This record gives sequence, C-alpha cells and structure tokens, in this order.
Amino acid sequence: MAQLRLGDVAPDFEQQSSSGPIRFYEYLGNSWGVLFSHPADFTPVCTTELGYTAKLASEFARRNVKVLALSVDGAQSHKDWIHDINDTQSTTVNFPILADEDRKVSELYDMIHPNASATATVRSVFIVDPAKKVRLIITYPASTGRNFNEILRVIDSLQLTDSHSVATPVNWQDGDDVIIVPSLKDEAVLKEKFPKGYKAVRPYLRITPQPNK
Repeated sequence: MAQLRLGDVAPDFEQQSSSGPIRFYEYLGNSWGVLFSHPADFTPVCTTELGYTAKLASEFARRNVKVLALSVDGAQSHKDWIHDINDTQSTTVNFPILADEDRKVSELYDMIHPNASATATVRSVFIVDPAKKVRLIITYPASTGRNFNEILRVIDSLQLTDSHSVATPVNWQDGDDVIIVPSLKDEAVLKEKFPKGYKAVRPYLRITPQPNK
C-alpha cells in the first residue's frame, strides 16, 4: 500500500462507529476534518486525549472542523469506554469513534506500523481540508499523548495561509505577525495585499501583521 503524503486525496471509506455507520466524505461534508487513531480502548493516554478533544468542541466548531477518532476495538466497547472518558475527564464525548475491527481504515491510512506493534495503531493524526486533500500528517508513539493545541494552531495556519499570500513563522500563534511568501515581489501587489506595510529583514524575509481572516 502506498503511503499517504501531503496533498494526496484522503481515501474515502465506510466503517462502523460508536454513532453507527459512517462514510467519511459524507461525514465531513464541506468541513475540515481531523482523523486520529488510538491503539486500543480503555487505555490511559487515549482516555485523556479523547476527553480533551471533547472539551475543545467549540474551538473545532468555530474553525469549521469535524473530529473523527479511531480504535481497532468494536462499537459496543467504544460506547462503554466513552462512559469512562466522560466520567474520568469531566466532559461529554461529542464525536464518533470508528470501530475499525477489520483494520480497513487503519491499513488504508497506514496507521499500523509493524515494527512498533503488529496489531495496535500508532497515534496518527490527519488534517483533511474541504477538498478532501491531506494537509497535515503527524505520527506519535503510543507512549506520548498528542498536543491538540498544536493541532488547532496548524489548522489556524492552514486556513490563514490558504486565504493570503503568507506563511507562519516558528511558534506562531493566531494574531502574531506573519511572513510574506518569497514568490510575491510586485510592489503594487504588496501594497494592495498588505496595507499595513511590512518589514524586510532580508529580501526573502518580510514580516507583516497578520491579515484579517
């Protein structure tokens, strides 16, 4: 199976979940999507991750993002686990968990790395845009919980840079200064696009206030 890369079309699939059957493209509609996998149900790190993701519901919603988790256990196990997540993390899980018992989605998205585990999925994260293109791939080891604030930060950057001729610098947060892309050189266009002006640290490094989204 070919490995997914940035810019590839995210494969569509249909799979059971804690909320019933889900077809990926239909579930996303015109939204952005975050698909992320978990090694198994009733695992401690995953419990904290899913609980924190649920608490970020309003943050994902205002960015037009739908969240979809995955574990290789069954739908009933997911439902039982959700009760534990809600209880221990003081939240309400408000997104589906795919029941990937046949490893169909795990294999489609290369979420099982045999040298790490022959059966359990690694902690994969995929950000998919409304055109169903893969825009981010991160893979964590099973022992390390993901940073969902970083995932939100990347979504902010992708949505901003899709709309403006900018890139976001190191440790950028929403509202910080941004970098004008090097390919943009016409001064008339620069004045039009960046009315607040810019600082040229070097010809290739031009800093400007973040444009309005």
